[in-house]
Amino acid sequence: MKHDGLTLVTGSAGFIGFHLVRRLLGDGHAVIGIDNINDYYDRSLKLARLKECGIDVPAGNEPGQGSDLSVFNAGRASSGGNYTFIHGDIGDRSCVETLFSRFQIRRIVNLAAQAGVRYSTVNPHAYLDSNLSGFLNIVEAARLAQVEHLVFASTSSVYGLNEQLPFSPHDGAAHPVSLYAASKKANEAIAHSYAHLFKVPVTGLRFFTVYGPWGRPDMALFLFTERILQGKAIDVYNDGHMKRDFTYVDDIVEGIVRVLASPAQPSAKWDAQRPDPAISSAPYRIYNIGRGRSVALMDYIAAIESETGRTARLKFLPMQPGDVKATWADVGDLEKDFGYKPSIDVSDGIARFISWYRDYYGVH
Repeated sequence: MKHDGLTLVTGSAGFIGFHLVRRLLGDGHAVIGIDNINDYYDRSLKLARLKECGIDVPAGNEPGQGSDLSVFNAGRASSGGNYTFIHGDIGDRSCVETLFSRFQIRRIVNLAAQAGVRYSTVNPHAYLDSNLSGFLNIVEAARLAQVEHLVFASTSSVYGLNEQLPFSPHDGAAHPVSLYAASKKANEAIAHSYAHLFKVPVTGLRFFTVYGPWGRPDMALFLFTERILQGKAIDVYNDGHMKRDFTYVDDIVEGIVRVLASPAQPSAKWDAQRPDPAISSAPYRIYNIGRGRSVALMDYIAAIESETGRTARLKFLPMQPGDVKATWADVGDLEKDFGYKPSIDVSDGIARFISWYRDYYGVH
C-alpha cells in the first residue's frame, strides 16, 4: 500500500536500516535515508548496503566522517519506490534542520545510534553524541514538522537488572547496566515528554538480538561464523551460560512496517494511580519486538557448527561488564495490536546468514 509523503529512515546504511529501506521501497514508498557512515565497523559494508538500494557512490567521492549533507539520489528503484540518501549526522543539529527544510517528511523511523553494549564501556561519549543529542534533534524536528508518526529503536538491554522472564514492557526497566542501555532508556523518556507536551505520536520498539544477512560484524553470529570458518577460537562469555531471544531481521522489519502505519494514540487504559510504563495518556507506546523465544547460546553455536560443517574452538570467558545473562521477549502486545507473528526460526535464519556470508566474502 502506497502512502503520500516521505518516510525518513535514520541509520539507513546500517544493518536494520538497510533492510527496512529495501522493504519500504518494495512497498512503493518514497524514502529519505540518512547515515554518517562512521567507522565503528567496516565502512565498505555500509557502502555495499547502499549500493544494493540503488545508491552507487562514485569512486573517490565516498562520504567522509563529517556531516556535509551530500545528497545521493537513486531515483525510482527497480523495487518500485523512490530513494534519496543523505550523508549526514543526526548529532549535528544544523544538519537535521537543513534536512527537514529541504524535504517534506511525514513519518520517521529512527534507527541511527551508536550501538554495542561492550563498546559503551570504553567510548561513552559516542553514545551521548548520537543516542542523546542525535535523538533529541530528531524528536524536535518531528515536533516542528508535525510528523504523523515517529517510531524509534530502543533495546532489550534496558531491562538491565530485571531478571523476570519473559521481559514485559509493562514491567520495570529502571536499572540499566550499560551506558548504551541507559541512553536508550533516556530516548524513551525524551519521547514520552514530547508526546505529552506536543502530542507527537511516538512508538518505541525494544529490539531483541537482531541477526541476519548483511549483519553487523561486531554481533555474535557474524563473529562466530567468521572465526569458525577461519579455524579460530570464538569467545564464549559467562562460560556459555547465556540465553538470547535471537530475532531474524525480516521479522523485525515486518513489525516496524506494521507499527509505522498506525500512529500511537493515548491509551484509554491509562491509570495515573498505577502508571504502566508501556502506555500513556499521551500518544506514546512501548513494545517489545523479538522472536518470543529464548535460545541457549551453546545451542546457537551448535546450529552454526551444523550449517558450516565445522566444529567451533571455544574460548570460555567470564561475564562481561554491562551484559545480561538472558533475554526473552513477551511480544503479546505486538501480536494483539498489529498481528505480529515472527516466522523465521533460528536454524533457518542462521542458514540464510551463512549463505549470504559465503557469497559476500567468497568463502567456500
